[in-house]
Amino acid sequence: MKRLAAMAGLAALLACSPQTQAESSAEPAGAGVETATTHPISGLKVIPLTVTTENGQIAIAAELADTPEAQTRGLMFRTELGDHEGMIFPYDGTTAQSFWMKNTPLALDIIYIGPDGRISNIAAMTEPYSLEPVYSVGPVLGVLELRGGRAEELGIAPGDLVEW
Repeated sequence: MKRLAAMAGLAALLACSPQTQAESSAEPAGAGVETATTHPISGLKVIPLTVTTENGQIAIAAELADTPEAQTRGLMFRTELGDHEGMIFPYDGTTAQSFWMKNTPLALDIIYIGPDGRISNIAAMTEPYSLEPVYSVGPVLGVLELRGGRAEELGIAPGDLVEW
Protein backbone atom coordinates (compact mmCIF):
# COMPACT_ATOMS: atom_id res chain seq x y z
CA MET A 1 0.00 0.00 0.00
CA LYS A 2 2.83 2.41 0.88
CA ARG A 3 4.54 1.53 -2.39
CA LEU A 4 1.38 2.32 -4.39
CA ALA A 5 1.01 5.67 -2.61
CA ALA A 6 4.67 6.53 -3.29
CA MET A 7 4.26 5.68 -6.98
CA ALA A 8 1.11 7.81 -7.22
CA GLY A 9 2.95 10.71 -5.56
CA LEU A 10 5.86 10.41 -7.99
CA ALA A 11 3.47 10.34 -10.97
CA ALA A 12 1.76 13.49 -9.70
CA LEU A 13 5.08 15.29 -9.34
CA LEU A 14 6.19 14.34 -12.85
CA ALA A 15 2.86 15.45 -14.31
CA CYS A 16 3.28 18.93 -12.77
CA SER A 17 6.76 19.60 -14.12
CA PRO A 18 6.65 22.06 -17.03
CA GLN A 19 10.02 20.85 -18.33
CA THR A 20 8.89 17.23 -18.33
CA GLN A 21 5.70 18.21 -20.11
CA ALA A 22 7.60 20.05 -22.87
CA GLU A 23 10.16 17.30 -23.32
CA SER A 24 7.62 14.49 -23.40
CA SER A 25 5.56 15.96 -26.24
CA ALA A 26 5.54 13.39 -29.02
CA GLU A 27 3.94 15.86 -31.42
CA PRO A 28 6.28 18.50 -32.87
CA ALA A 29 5.40 22.06 -31.91
CA GLY A 30 3.21 23.79 -34.47
CA ALA A 31 1.97 20.51 -35.96
CA GLY A 32 -1.64 21.68 -35.76
CA VAL A 33 -2.54 19.79 -32.59
CA GLU A 34 -3.94 21.98 -29.83
CA THR A 35 -1.68 21.28 -26.84
CA ALA A 36 -2.04 24.50 -24.86
CA THR A 37 -1.73 24.29 -21.08
CA THR A 38 -1.27 26.86 -18.33
CA HIS A 39 2.17 27.57 -16.85
CA PRO A 40 2.22 26.82 -13.09
CA ILE A 41 4.22 29.95 -12.20
CA SER A 42 3.02 32.67 -14.59
CA GLY A 43 -0.52 31.38 -15.13
CA LEU A 44 -0.06 32.15 -18.85
CA LYS A 45 -1.18 29.83 -21.62
CA VAL A 46 1.69 27.62 -22.86
CA ILE A 47 1.65 27.09 -26.62
CA PRO A 48 3.82 25.08 -29.01
CA LEU A 49 6.44 27.10 -30.90
CA THR A 50 8.87 25.84 -33.54
CA VAL A 51 12.17 27.33 -34.68
CA THR A 52 13.32 25.95 -38.02
CA THR A 53 17.11 26.16 -38.27
CA GLU A 54 19.49 24.89 -40.93
CA ASN A 55 19.86 21.74 -38.77
CA GLY A 56 16.14 21.02 -38.31
CA GLN A 57 13.25 22.00 -36.09
CA ILE A 58 13.41 22.91 -32.42
CA ALA A 59 10.26 22.65 -30.29
CA ILE A 60 9.74 25.19 -27.50
CA ALA A 61 6.92 25.29 -24.94
CA ALA A 62 6.29 29.05 -24.98
CA GLU A 63 4.37 31.02 -22.40
CA LEU A 64 2.12 33.38 -24.36
CA ALA A 65 2.46 36.99 -23.15
CA ASP A 66 -0.44 38.37 -25.19
CA THR A 67 -1.81 41.06 -22.87
CA PRO A 68 -0.23 44.38 -21.85
CA GLU A 69 0.02 43.12 -18.25
CA ALA A 70 1.75 39.87 -19.24
CA GLN A 71 4.11 41.74 -21.56
CA THR A 72 5.02 44.24 -18.85
CA ARG A 73 5.80 41.45 -16.36
CA GLY A 74 7.51 39.11 -18.83
CA LEU A 75 10.02 36.88 -17.02
CA MET A 76 10.58 39.31 -14.14
CA PHE A 77 11.39 37.64 -10.81
CA ARG A 78 11.78 34.21 -12.44
CA THR A 79 14.78 32.19 -11.29
CA GLU A 80 14.36 29.17 -13.57
CA LEU A 81 13.56 28.51 -17.21
CA GLY A 82 13.80 25.00 -18.66
CA ASP A 83 15.86 23.95 -21.66
CA HIS A 84 12.82 23.82 -23.96
CA GLU A 85 10.83 26.65 -22.37
CA GLY A 86 10.49 30.28 -23.34
CA MET A 87 8.11 33.20 -23.53
CA ILE A 88 6.65 34.64 -26.74
CA PHE A 89 5.48 38.25 -27.00
CA PRO A 90 3.30 38.64 -30.13
CA TYR A 91 3.11 42.01 -31.94
CA ASP A 92 1.52 43.21 -35.16
CA GLY A 93 4.76 43.35 -37.16
CA THR A 94 4.59 47.10 -37.81
CA THR A 95 6.85 48.59 -35.11
CA ALA A 96 10.28 48.05 -33.62
CA GLN A 97 10.46 46.88 -30.00
CA SER A 98 12.88 47.22 -27.11
CA PHE A 99 13.17 45.16 -23.95
CA TRP A 100 15.01 45.60 -20.67
CA MET A 101 15.96 43.27 -17.83
CA LYS A 102 14.41 45.15 -14.90
CA ASN A 103 13.74 42.73 -12.01
CA THR A 104 14.90 39.78 -14.12
CA PRO A 105 17.51 37.64 -12.33
CA LEU A 106 18.10 35.29 -15.29
CA ALA A 107 20.33 36.13 -18.26
CA LEU A 108 18.13 35.80 -21.34
CA ASP A 109 18.48 35.48 -25.09
CA ILE A 110 16.01 37.98 -26.56
CA ILE A 111 15.12 36.88 -30.08
CA TYR A 112 13.43 39.43 -32.35
CA ILE A 113 11.20 37.96 -35.06
CA GLY A 114 10.57 40.12 -38.14
CA PRO A 115 7.23 40.52 -39.95
CA ASP A 116 8.16 37.60 -42.25
CA GLY A 117 8.43 35.22 -39.28
CA ARG A 118 12.22 35.05 -39.53
CA ILE A 119 14.64 36.04 -36.79
CA SER A 120 15.98 39.53 -37.45
CA ASN A 121 18.38 39.79 -34.51
CA ILE A 122 19.29 38.15 -31.21
CA ALA A 123 20.41 39.91 -28.03
CA ALA A 124 22.31 37.02 -26.42
CA MET A 125 23.06 36.64 -22.71
CA THR A 126 21.43 39.90 -21.64
CA GLU A 127 22.60 41.28 -18.33
CA PRO A 128 20.29 40.46 -15.40
CA TYR A 129 18.60 43.48 -13.78
CA SER A 130 19.92 45.88 -16.44
CA LEU A 131 17.78 48.92 -17.24
CA GLU A 132 19.52 49.43 -20.60
CA PRO A 133 17.12 48.89 -23.50
CA VAL A 134 17.82 46.08 -25.97
CA TYR A 135 16.46 46.93 -29.43
CA SER A 136 15.16 45.08 -32.45
CA VAL A 137 16.70 46.07 -35.78
CA GLY A 138 13.28 46.72 -37.29
CA PRO A 139 9.58 45.96 -36.87
CA VAL A 140 8.74 42.69 -35.14
CA LEU A 141 5.96 40.14 -35.33
CA GLY A 142 7.12 38.66 -32.04
CA VAL A 143 9.86 38.46 -29.45
CA LEU A 144 10.97 35.12 -28.04
CA GLU A 145 12.87 34.92 -24.76
CA LEU A 146 14.94 31.87 -23.91
CA ARG A 147 17.32 31.21 -21.04
CA GLY A 148 20.63 32.96 -21.73
CA GLY A 149 22.93 30.98 -24.03
CA ARG A 150 20.23 28.62 -25.34
CA ALA A 151 20.02 30.21 -28.81
CA GLU A 152 23.70 29.46 -29.41
CA GLU A 153 23.45 25.98 -27.85
CA LEU A 154 20.51 25.13 -30.12
CA GLY A 155 22.03 26.69 -33.24
CA ILE A 156 19.32 29.38 -33.49
CA ALA A 157 20.44 32.27 -35.69
CA PRO A 158 19.13 35.29 -37.62
CA GLY A 159 17.18 34.13 -40.67
CA ASP A 160 15.68 31.09 -38.90
CA LEU A 161 11.88 30.71 -39.15
CA VAL A 162 9.77 30.94 -35.98
CA GLU A 163 6.19 29.67 -35.97
CA TRP A 164 3.61 29.63 -33.19
